[in-house]
Amino acid sequence: MCLCSAIYLGETFCSYISINNSSSFEVRDIIIKAEIQTERQRILLLDTSKTPVETIRAGGRYDFIVEHDVKELGAHTLVCTAQYSDGDAERKYLPQYFKFIVSNPLSVRTKVRVVKETTYLEACLENNTKSNLYMDQVDFEPTSNWSATLLKADSHLSEKSVLTREMIFKPPILIKSGGGIHNYLYQLKSLLDGSAPSKFEGSNVLGKLQITWRTNLGEPGRLQTQQIIGNIITQREIELKATKVPSVIILEKPFTVCLSLANLTENKVGPFEVLLSLSDSQEDKTLVGIGLKKMVLPQVEAFKSLDFQMNLIPMEAGMQKISGITVFNTAERKSYDPLPDIEIYVDTC
Repeated sequence: MCLCSAIYLGETFCSYISINNSSSFEVRDIIIKAEIQTERQRILLLDTSKTPVETIRAGGRYDFIVEHDVKELGAHTLVCTAQYSDGDAERKYLPQYFKFIVSNPLSVRTKVRVVKETTYLEACLENNTKSNLYMDQVDFEPTSNWSATLLKADSHLSEKSVLTREMIFKPPILIKSGGGIHNYLYQLKSLLDGSAPSKFEGSNVLGKLQITWRTNLGEPGRLQTQQIIGNIITQREIELKATKVPSVIILEKPFTVCLSLANLTENKVGPFEVLLSLSDSQEDKTLVGIGLKKMVLPQVEAFKSLDFQMNLIPMEAGMQKISGITVFNTAERKSYDPLPDIEIYVDTC
């Protein structure tokens, strides 16, 4: 029997097995079985019980090949058995055991980063084998909540013919033997409407990688990673945003900012207090609120919004920021993230 020197997860195990009759007599009615045994299961590869080999002459042999897609790491045992009738018509049983270890051909390391509203997945593949691996496919298959785009470095090609050939034939990516690495970057976008309720709230499963490759001799391999976990998604309860800001703002003249408070949950929330948090130092006050320091807002129905206004006076000219507008839930006694800063230009006349 011939076994590969190194056997890796995701590849096809192939073994050439030869049964030799080394006796001086013919053997008859040979039943041959071959199976793979792992820590989890037993996989039958060959069984000639229903169609036994009729005879093997003295000095003769019977050859066959078995194949198995390797899907488990660790210790494996190929068990080959033969039952036959000898020259005296006595049934004999011959077992043989061949042990081997299945290793991981690739180390896959992933990192998830969130930049503003976009999630990025970085996947680093390292070749653990003694052979070069030619990557045919490294695709990220997102769950139904996400879309994925593979990001590539810009390539400035001067010849149109070169671009045409690459469009027709996509060459595989080489990851060299003994520790070669290649990085892939995917841009993920949520398909859920941020302003609508999400029954997937708290779900942080992004998807999985499908990887296929070939060795120097063209032997194929395939791996699928486990589900890749991202940052935990938390559904916001409310959203505060500015809907209208005047295009012309004059120094020391009142202006109005139109705001909207949206309830993103399936329950009533509130009532609320809206505050403009300013510095206690008078010289640091670039904007001053008009009227009450706290605006009281009623409860907001599920998935509804409430429009309101805030009047301000600019005290300094030039580029300024509207900042420090916060919302406080008086019923639950908790604050929410403040309104993102809004840049404005204050003119002197």
